[in-house]
Amino acid sequence: MTPEVLPDIPRGFTAFAEWSACLVYILLLRKRFTPPVLGLALGLGLGLLWSVQIFAGKMPIALWTLGMAMAVAAMYAVVALCADVSTREVGYFTARAFVLAELVASFHWQLYSYAVDQGFTGLTVQIGLLVLVYGAAFTGAYLIERRHFPPDQRLEIDRRGLLSAVAIAGVTFLMSNVSFVSSNTPFSGRFPFEIFYIRTLVDLAGYVALYAHQGQRLELQRAVEVEAMNRMLRSQHEQYLQSKRNIDIVNRKYHDLKHFVTAIRTENDPEAKATYLDRLEESIRGYGAQVQTGNPVLDTILTAKTAQCAELGITLTCVVDGAALSFMDAMGLSALFGNALDNAIESTAPLPDPDNRLVRVAVYTQGALVMVRFENYHVGDLEFDDGIPRTTKRDALNHGYGLRNMRQVVEGHGGSLTIHDEADWFVVRALIPVPAERRSRALAQDVDALGPPAAGY
Repeated sequence: MTPEVLPDIPRGFTAFAEWSACLVYILLLRKRFTPPVLGLALGLGLGLLWSVQIFAGKMPIALWTLGMAMAVAAMYAVVALCADVSTREVGYFTARAFVLAELVASFHWQLYSYAVDQGFTGLTVQIGLLVLVYGAAFTGAYLIERRHFPPDQRLEIDRRGLLSAVAIAGVTFLMSNVSFVSSNTPFSGRFPFEIFYIRTLVDLAGYVALYAHQGQRLELQRAVEVEAMNRMLRSQHEQYLQSKRNIDIVNRKYHDLKHFVTAIRTENDPEAKATYLDRLEESIRGYGAQVQTGNPVLDTILTAKTAQCAELGITLTCVVDGAALSFMDAMGLSALFGNALDNAIESTAPLPDPDNRLVRVAVYTQGALVMVRFENYHVGDLEFDDGIPRTTKRDALNHGYGLRNMRQVVEGHGGSLTIHDEADWFVVRALIPVPAERRSRALAQDVDALGPPAAGY
């Protein structure tokens, strides 16, 4: 058995393997086009990869490395054309797709070479094995890769992650193909089946390494997100406690000043002192004002945010039935309302027109559900990931958790959170079911309020 008897993988098969590997990751990523247009783009991509492989096959053997570089560049172009991801993500998934394509193509050709050695030849065997191996391998790759693409989490690829993937792919390719370049190395095989086996085994190791690498990065990112969300929850709760302390202090000062004013009014010179005291009372009146919702936690949060909005020239309108959310604890309310209002204030404060600095909050019941609605005037377009706007801050890895925290709180109570951009208004709606025991208690209170039935009934 010699390499002449068993030639290397046909260029057309290699092109199809590369295209199929790109398709696996394109299906897992955000698509740039609608399905019909995407199908056309994928067809063009297959034609591009096939053309590049045929052209590279006609190049001198000395330019073999250049031919492979062209193939990788074509795979990069296909992923960039079809997937709506960043440049780094295109490079990262191109490296992964390249190793996957090399693995499947090598495995198929190894099986075919064995079949030829056993006397099974012909185009039917070759195509049959291709359909079977490629279909099973790429379908299996899609299924196992899918667990690394959770719908509620986006894998952020930084420079280190990209370089790691490219390095693993490069080393895998060099080690798996060294036997085709020279048989006089410590890592080369000298017999055809040995060469094919080494190539397949090294490609498998490279794919496993890349798969584990992404899994590790995903777990690390989850840990970072959980820690960031916990920090934000603690921060919101601490803000609530601090606001409560500040409001208590201000209210005590307010009542002390009222008594002080009353005492002074008993003094002589009523005209001058009355004028002075009226002004003094007017100046401190705002400090005694507090939002009253029927829920002490919401009273504290909304009072603090109202004062913050007043300082920034933002009009905050609240129509809130705080008693409807009495089943939620202080941590949950702080995370939900604190994050929502912080985002709204941060979005509206920079607006140049004071008439556009508008924030609205509403809480009301709808049957057995509580509707919580936050609205703020918004300028510009938003891009969404899994129903949540992408953060506009440069350090995306450490920002954008406020809305995720809100969703976590709402879903933790069996509700749902939806976010919309409606005609220059950014709208967040939370629909939360009232716990059954709360509904039963409220119904019992309503019955007691009606009193005993009238005589004759």
